[in-house]
Amino acid sequence: MSSLDQALRAALDARQPLLAELHQQQTDCYRLFHGSQEGAPGLTVDRYGAQLMVQSFHQPLAQDALLDLHALINAQLGLDLQLVYNDRSGGNSRIDRRDPVYQATPEALEDGIGREWGLNYRVRGRHPGQDPLLFLDLREARGWVKRHSAGKRVLNLFAYTCGVGLCAAAGGARAVLNLDFAEGNLAVGRENLALNPGLAMDFVQSDYFPAIRQLAGLPIATRRGHKLPSYPRLEQQQFDLVLLDPPAWAKSAFGTVDLLRDYQSLLKPAILATAEDGVLICCNNLAKVELEEWRDQVLRCAEKLGRPARDCAQLLPAADFPSRDGRPPLKTLILRF
Repeated sequence: MSSLDQALRAALDARQPLLAELHQQQTDCYRLFHGSQEGAPGLTVDRYGAQLMVQSFHQPLAQDALLDLHALINAQLGLDLQLVYNDRSGGNSRIDRRDPVYQATPEALEDGIGREWGLNYRVRGRHPGQDPLLFLDLREARGWVKRHSAGKRVLNLFAYTCGVGLCAAAGGARAVLNLDFAEGNLAVGRENLALNPGLAMDFVQSDYFPAIRQLAGLPIATRRGHKLPSYPRLEQQQFDLVLLDPPAWAKSAFGTVDLLRDYQSLLKPAILATAEDGVLICCNNLAKVELEEWRDQVLRCAEKLGRPARDCAQLLPAADFPSRDGRPPLKTLILRF
């Protein structure tokens, strides 16, 4: 038995109670193998409904090992999952679309539906972007939002494919606004909405900085001699529940997203767009950022704005994202004002 086979069996055995719980919650999207913590750094195995998504980030997985992994998981789960393998070990972590190891079947690459917290999500093994359409480590945050959004005005920042917004709508939110720069992301969000009849939410395609600064009542910074691109005009308003889940780094004509060096420029307007008795959920997915240091930074920023948090709680990812040292890369704080 190979070392990968042993590690995979151990991971599946450890997940049995969790998988039973998730299936009861009408969830069939979860991580089956978290290689960095379970014996194979750079390898992840995720289930998205009827699809098995295998990704390698350090080096390609040999075809025999890949097929053995697929057969083992199907046998252990008693399912016939469709295999999609994305090798992302090249530069920039982009998917190697030449399929040098394994050519997915047409059936595996067809659009599918996955479920989480009883909601339907679009599953697409290959698409113009590089990441899966649903980030599984944020599942607990989406569940928290679903349980705490009744009657609230919800703002979903860096919305990606709008999973948080969908959970807010399903939880009975009075209004939901999803904000993202990429129309392709919001298009999937609209697909997700259509897969869940009876729910409603709104979408705004915009760079983060002009949108959030307008909502927060702040001026939009300009540089002399530089003309800013056009952007949607928004009215100043506050929200009862705000989620801030930015990427690690991004740059535009309006500013730079940099979770390591300048989280405050993202956080300040998000706090100002949060109502006096509201909740702000903020995330940082950089592994090199220590929780304690980041939490202190977040709380100091709120205090300097005259909006000190009356409570700050950490929300950990679920057990399908184990962390040996208790310090998972994704850090999530729930601030109550």
